[in-house]
Amino acid sequence: MTKRPRHLHVYTDRHGQERIYLRKPGEKRVPLTGPLFSYQFWEAYHRAAQSVAVAIQTDTQPEDRNPAGSVSAAIAGYYGSAEYKQLADSSRSNRRRILERFRKEHGTKSLAKLETKHINAIIDKKADKPAAANELRKLLHIVFEYAIGAGMLTENPIKRAKRVKYVKRSHRAWTDADVEAYRKRWPEGTLQRLGLEVFIHTGLRRSDAVRLGWSHVKDGWITITTVKSRHRKTLNIPIHPTLWRHIKDTPRNQGTFLHTKWGKDRSAKGATNWIRDAAHDAGLPSDSSPHGLRHAICVRLAEAGCTPHQIQAITGHDNLAEIETYTKAVSQKRLAQIAMDSLANPQSGLANIDANILKMLEALALPSGIEPLSPP
Repeated sequence: MTKRPRHLHVYTDRHGQERIYLRKPGEKRVPLTGPLFSYQFWEAYHRAAQSVAVAIQTDTQPEDRNPAGSVSAAIAGYYGSAEYKQLADSSRSNRRRILERFRKEHGTKSLAKLETKHINAIIDKKADKPAAANELRKLLHIVFEYAIGAGMLTENPIKRAKRVKYVKRSHRAWTDADVEAYRKRWPEGTLQRLGLEVFIHTGLRRSDAVRLGWSHVKDGWITITTVKSRHRKTLNIPIHPTLWRHIKDTPRNQGTFLHTKWGKDRSAKGATNWIRDAAHDAGLPSDSSPHGLRHAICVRLAEAGCTPHQIQAITGHDNLAEIETYTKAVSQKRLAQIAMDSLANPQSGLANIDANILKMLEALALPSGIEPLSPP
């Protein structure tokens, strides 16, 4: 049997294709030609290994990359800060990806000489990608605030820098028709069906849903600590009867409910592709994602009359304002129905609805303790 070389990463992707990479610690992974152990593989492997070795020999020392007082030094310092280390793994990865791209282009520049006009010029270059421009602005603000605290900077040039206006695109919430079509395509007993029921009956983020298993279930409750929230929190969610029907017969020795067909834990990104593919097979739109199912449960809870705080107790949202978009929409729809019914039947007296009912409808859009939108 041929011995596999060191630092080799081999796996089969979701399309059944074999992927081979040379991945040495601290270096970028290099894709290699397959199949494994073929002539083409060995040729590609030795060529890649030699290239990586040369890159390591000619690479500059870490301290040369971060001269004192430079933008690069501030970014490197931020990576070592408590603020950065306390972020979830996915958040650290996303921030590092954006900052490293900026660092590569502007890292050697003097931090003290960086002015608002320079930041505006950088943002202007990203005007065709407003979301990315604003995200970069936000991260640079965080890094420069760290630099001020570390004595590397006296004033944050980001504070007066421009923001690019744009309409934020949200994830499409699944409709009842979408859910019905999905269930019709994927019957009980399939992993795809289980995936739908887990997402729509827990409201969990994909990063938490893929971790869900029997270790989180006890006495009719799901207890799980979220991994993506700014401040990690433990959620206690009562198990819906429909969800229980789908999970009760799953093997108790299986680590997670939403495992792959090979029995391995599924990644968050993998779960998105998996649900989208299953939804596509069911004839649903291409933007049918797990996050859309999270939106769907918020809409259902709002339609059931739940307050923002009650919905937050299920979904674990950090910000009540996000939830209020659902409850306000439901309140508007109900009030609009009353108004139109009153117009169709003026003698019904529906427009003179009792003040207590109006307060109840307004409460759907506001957390307890906040004054109503209209005076009593």
